Amino acid sequence: MGSVRGWLPRGDRENRGWLRGAPPPWWVRVLPVLLLVGVTVTTLMTPRAGDLGFLLGAIPPLAVLSYGPVMTGLLGAGVIVVLNAPATHLNRPGSTDLLTIVFVAALSVFVSFVRSRRDAQLDTERAIGEAVQRAVLPPLPERVGRVGCAAFYRAAQNGTLVGGDFFDVREGPGGVRAVMGDVQGHGLAAVATVVSLLGAFREAALDQPDLESVAARMDRRLAVDSADARHAELFATALLLEFTGGTAAVRLVACGHPAPVLLCEGQAREVTVAPGPPLGIGLVGVGPPKEVTVALGPGDRLFLASDGVWEARDTTGAFYPLPERLAALAGTPSAELPGAVWADLARRRYGVRDDATMLVLSPDPPTRSGRPAAA
Repeated sequence: MGSVRGWLPRGDRENRGWLRGAPPPWWVRVLPVLLLVGVTVTTLMTPRAGDLGFLLGAIPPLAVLSYGPVMTGLLGAGVIVVLNAPATHLNRPGSTDLLTIVFVAALSVFVSFVRSRRDAQLDTERAIGEAVQRAVLPPLPERVGRVGCAAFYRAAQNGTLVGGDFFDVREGPGGVRAVMGDVQGHGLAAVATVVSLLGAFREAALDQPDLESVAARMDRRLAVDSADARHAELFATALLLEFTGGTAAVRLVACGHPAPVLLCEGQAREVTVAPGPPLGIGLVGVGPPKEVTVALGPGDRLFLASDGVWEARDTTGAFYPLPERLAALAGTPSAELPGAVWADLARRRYGVRDDATMLVLSPDPPTRSGRPAAA
């Protein structure tokens, strides 16, 4: 999903690395052809280059890395032709050497066929995974009501597109409501809980009169889901926001989740919230979270991040100073800010060990009359 309305390009095969399913780099693809041409030209130029003939045996196995069975077979046939051409001076080995090359070429064709079928199956499964991802967490539009949105998501578990973080922004009768959360665990095991919580939020955002009620609905959803599971201990952190009226203020409810960072006039500061208990441990029994209202000025933005970003550590074990770095990146447009933070993490060598999610919310500035400015 780039900075995004959708996802960092995890779906782009080139960004996964060629040892993890992406197409091999260009030099791997051209290596068998260059090797065949190089050995052939060299042996044609001088008879004393006959000792290079052993390199021909490596061409079919190398072709398996890049090509299908047809191209691998053609390269293998080319090796046999070159090996038997009198002009190359490579036809001196006995029949045992020739049979060995023929066997390696035939085996390479078979391996290439198997690899091609597996690659096709993996591509199908990955396409299904991407469809599931977009069904669970569909890409956010550029605007929801009068609030601009930019999101970033990166699952911690290699090879998966969905993890334990979730977010959504919805417009309802009470205004624009947003949520960011992190369920217990990560990876595929957390997907069912993410789906359940997002469903509860999307329904409650339309029906409930305040954010405390929305949090209670999500808390109840977790309690019901874990009721029949022994030792479930199912819980999740969440941060709920609501923009109402002229977007001159935002209401927040924090349920064990890190507070947002307010970007205002080139500065960044962590918003003070009333911390509440995580969802799923019974909000009614321990006291519901308290709603906090924060005034917003023209051009103010809210930056929300999950634990994966807040708890990223460098080689000395120090945490990533998110508010400080956001202040340094304050001039970055909202749509590019999540990607800029991710690049900053990589540039400064901070290790991210959990799902990483970022959300930038940019409400329209209010006018003097308290009404939002015309689009």
